[in-house]
Amino acid sequence: MYKVFVNDKPIILTTEVEKEASFKNYLLKSVAINKVIKELNKKSVKEVHLIHSKEEKLLKKFLKKLPNVIAGGGKVYNDKGDILFIFRNKKWDLPKGKTEKKESIETTAIREVEEETGVEGLKITKPLETTYHIFKRNGKYKIKITYWFEMTTTYSGTLEPQENEGITKVAWLNPDETQEALKNSYANIKLLF
Repeated sequence: MYKVFVNDKPIILTTEVEKEASFKNYLLKSVAINKVIKELNKKSVKEVHLIHSKEEKLLKKFLKKLPNVIAGGGKVYNDKGDILFIFRNKKWDLPKGKTEKKESIETTAIREVEEETGVEGLKITKPLETTYHIFKRNGKYKIKITYWFEMTTTYSGTLEPQENEGITKVAWLNPDETQEALKNSYANIKLLF
């Protein structure tokens, strides 16, 4: 099963057909993705299930429905165990961004964290879950596929929000502050905690 978010409502990619309650079922093969997005914008619909008989083909078939944007990002820990967050569009988020030509996804993730926060000396410790969300740019829907990595750093210098990317604040948050920030974050970010 995969979850793809439209705002904070999920499209569930699944092989299971369940009785509809506050969600709608559609066949992945024949569904119009714009119809699904429209459904999810209704208050009464909490999620949409897209069904396909072969689990191994769920994601591949879904990703063909819209153009894909590949991004890399980091859940960064300092030596106190605090986590690096950015504040953009009135929500707490983790630093991430699109890949550039011929760049590995790991290089993208490190570069984007550095650019968005000013933090240096990043080391990837392990890959995390990949997240998927649909967004609209210039009137067209796209799927952002974000490959996340856990990272560490001993950096203790100044945090510098990348203002031209709409980031207004960068902060190291302790475990209690992290839980508070997650209340005002995105569903796909919450999957990483």
